[in-house]
Amino acid sequence: MFETTMYTGDRAQDYATVRSQLMALIDGETDIVANLANASALLNHYLQNINWVGFYLWKEDELVLGPFQGLPACIRIPAGKGVCGTSIEEERTLRVADVEQFPGHIACDAASQSEIVIPMIVNGEKFGVLDIDSPVKNRFDEVDERELEQFVTILTTRFAQII
Repeated sequence: MFETTMYTGDRAQDYATVRSQLMALIDGETDIVANLANASALLNHYLQNINWVGFYLWKEDELVLGPFQGLPACIRIPAGKGVCGTSIEEERTLRVADVEQFPGHIACDAASQSEIVIPMIVNGEKFGVLDIDSPVKNRFDEVDERELEQFVTILTTRFAQII
């Protein structure tokens, strides 16, 4: 059972706690959607100054909305379009300090000012992305990028065992 944790304010330590919580949540669970739903809820609980966190899954050469926390979102995103589509096409993390400055940004929520997207690759194949939006410009930094990539690695390692 998940218990609410008081985070310490030390970001590295708190992210380590979040990763431990994720591992406990997905341990032994083989349903990918359930695991993604809990992962998005966990990040929504932990991260401050965000307005959307969730997953898009790669299906038939486009990203399709998966489990998330936040306002209703765009359902389909073509490869190479917006931050999410560019991240999955290039298979690299994109950290955008000001989404208004990103060419082709897709505004699903007008309040979003910054964004980080981490691609998910499972068994060498595109699987999806973790997408997090913030109503604060320049919300995400190198620590968030590194720690969220580790968070995604936990998920993709687990999914590689399932698929």
